[in-house]
Amino acid sequence: MASEQGRAGGGRGERGGPLAGVRVVELAGIGPGPFAAMLLGDLGADVVRVDRPEPSPLGIDPAHDVAGRNKRSVVVDLKAPGGSGLVLDLAARADLLIEGYRPGVAERLGVGPEACLARNPALVYGRMTGWGQDGPLAARAGHDLGYAAVSGALGLVAPAPAPDADAPGAPGAAEGPPGIPANLLGDYAGGSLYLVVGLLAALHHARATGAGQVVDAAVVDGAAHLTAVLQGLLAGGRWQDRRGVNLLDGGAPFYAVYPAADGGHLAVGALEPQFYAEFARLLELGPDAPGQWDTARWPELRAAIAARFATRPRAAWEAVFAGSDACVEPVLTMRQAHRHPHLVSRGTYVEADGVTQPAPAPRFSATPGALRRPPARPGADAAEVAADWGVPGLDPPAAPPTA
Repeated sequence: MASEQGRAGGGRGERGGPLAGVRVVELAGIGPGPFAAMLLGDLGADVVRVDRPEPSPLGIDPAHDVAGRNKRSVVVDLKAPGGSGLVLDLAARADLLIEGYRPGVAERLGVGPEACLARNPALVYGRMTGWGQDGPLAARAGHDLGYAAVSGALGLVAPAPAPDADAPGAPGAAEGPPGIPANLLGDYAGGSLYLVVGLLAALHHARATGAGQVVDAAVVDGAAHLTAVLQGLLAGGRWQDRRGVNLLDGGAPFYAVYPAADGGHLAVGALEPQFYAEFARLLELGPDAPGQWDTARWPELRAAIAARFATRPRAAWEAVFAGSDACVEPVLTMRQAHRHPHLVSRGTYVEADGVTQPAPAPRFSATPGALRRPPARPGADAAEVAADWGVPGLDPPAAPPTA
């Protein structure tokens, strides 16, 4: 189990993971920045999170903050005398720095890129925002949903159409609102992952040249970048600029989600002819069913597929399609995913410190990532970091007064 893996140390000499020896300073925030720092920590980097004296605005118990794993924490008041100097001392010894303030805030606090790079010219300074460092909306508040919406990515996400959505007069997915994929599409896919790619690319450059730089990672940019292939299909006339009517957005009845008799759902992705033939055979659509590419009869095909799925509970259909190439899988909740046999076999989810959570990804044959440390508690690692990084003055937070 992950909870049995060693967590001792955490300094530059700690072994394990392809990023072992890389030092990261994370200026505490919420959303994509902490997730990016967690990913770096999962891959072996020594991540020191600089927490604020006040509690996190999320109000979550640090023990349950999975984004805080594989990190150490110090508390620094950047508004107090000497606060910015401590962060600059850390930056002088770091390879990467992550901040997620609005544009201009880090500069006002004395820890902006100019000040940090003056202390450490090889530093890679990562800036994580929703709108980016410039542009008409740069200073505006926002959240994942809005960034994904403006990028054009959210508009691609169609809710599953009802079985009769293609009937005359029935509202379909193309006319309804887009689905909301939690904050996975914007914050983490368009934000965190692009920030990590940028940081590692710039680190490669810094190690080759000795020159650091600033990485401007904006959720709106990353979310837009995710649509690259579909933009090409749109330009080539192979994609309609509305949701719920295309091959990969639920418009095709053989690439869609259907309810079973017990209210569970099944995801069908039988695109290739051989996979669709297997799907149709196991579903027992019958010889009179419309052909896969008889688009004029897709409403009829969708209704026929829905009617068949409605005759049995989800578990029964899982048994029917088990071991086949029909490309039908159950739509699981997070807790159900923990118990899926394939994910259990691969160790995709692990339990560590009483919390079931995803194991580090991706996987490395020679330098695997690991859950080396439980989620950091604010300020708990001040003495250890001070010794490892050679930064005196990183005092633990004062204990709350006793009654």
